[in-house]
Amino acid sequence: MSRVRADACPGVFATHDAADGPLARVRLPGGVVPAAQLRALATCAEDFGDGDVHLTSRGNVQLRGVRRAGLAGRLAEAGLLPAPAHERVRNVLASPLSGIHGGVADVRGLAAELDRELCARRALAELPGRFLFAFDDGRGDIAGEGADVCWRAVTPSSGVVLLAGLDSGLAVSRAEAVSVLVTVAEAFARVRGPAWRIGELDNPAAVLPDRPRAAPEVRPCRVDPTVGRIGQAVGVAPRFGLLTAAQLRVLAEFGDAVVTPWRSVLLPGGAEVERLHEAGLSTDPATAEITACIGAPGCAKSLADVRADARTVTPRGARVHVSGCARRCGRPSGAHHDVVAEGGGYRVDGQWTPASGLADALARKVLA
Repeated sequence: MSRVRADACPGVFATHDAADGPLARVRLPGGVVPAAQLRALATCAEDFGDGDVHLTSRGNVQLRGVRRAGLAGRLAEAGLLPAPAHERVRNVLASPLSGIHGGVADVRGLAAELDRELCARRALAELPGRFLFAFDDGRGDIAGEGADVCWRAVTPSSGVVLLAGLDSGLAVSRAEAVSVLVTVAEAFARVRGPAWRIGELDNPAAVLPDRPRAAPEVRPCRVDPTVGRIGQAVGVAPRFGLLTAAQLRVLAEFGDAVVTPWRSVLLPGGAEVERLHEAGLSTDPATAEITACIGAPGCAKSLADVRADARTVTPRGARVHVSGCARRCGRPSGAHHDVVAEGGGYRVDGQWTPASGLADALARKVLA
């Protein structure tokens, strides 16, 4: 694939000019957010943005309506902007439940280690903002997110490298996982040309180290629940991935958090569920089933107020994503019902229905 336009993936310094004002994206490698940074994000949302923090499908956060100067300095003070030149390329996913509940290997710490190595290499600051690193603890949750390069555990101490979501056949120990992912990224930076993603290369395997490889295997992918009580942890599902500043401060009361790529937030140390509910934070997994892009009026390209329409949809045990246009921003990578605004209504898995009939159309799809 040959790209004809520059990578415009937003960050803190290069914001996106949305209809509701500049949008700034803050990267959270591995989704890990200490309590102090939760409070800092809450204050930044109030002081510089629209008062809310928006979760993304890559486990990052966004501030919308950023019209005042000074955000970068405030984020840097909080440790959320450790390497300004690299801020758009610190895209690292990791199995959010790793070391907490389930999984083959504990990948906690690998995202932070990779982030340090990434920020220490000047050449990697030139990676496209869409390039994605990942660590899967063996359960197959993150492996299904289509990362450019992913280490997936097979045993507690060994795993394989995936390129664009596919097993490359390259076996790599946990101890060398970070260095191999960095090597792959450096190779991609040298050969990518106009490509933004490894999957766009004519020969993706060309970025691998010159080492023996086995025959690729197909391993199952699945997403374990990250909402509700999971062992000692508690997960919350903010409606449409939106957290108010007040809700962020409530989450911070319970210590460090992990933002997942499914727009939920895990509290590994547990939490008082009643306190979360008082703050309007749901621990019902059904809340996470219905997702939507920002829609109108926040996005000029959106053909509808998709979140208002999505609120009419009743969760029925299936994932649904409602998009305001054909770009389908924020859609989940796994199986879901695809709802796209079009001409006064929506295409529901390709079939048009008026906006007033959206809830019924989805009910028929799910129950069919």
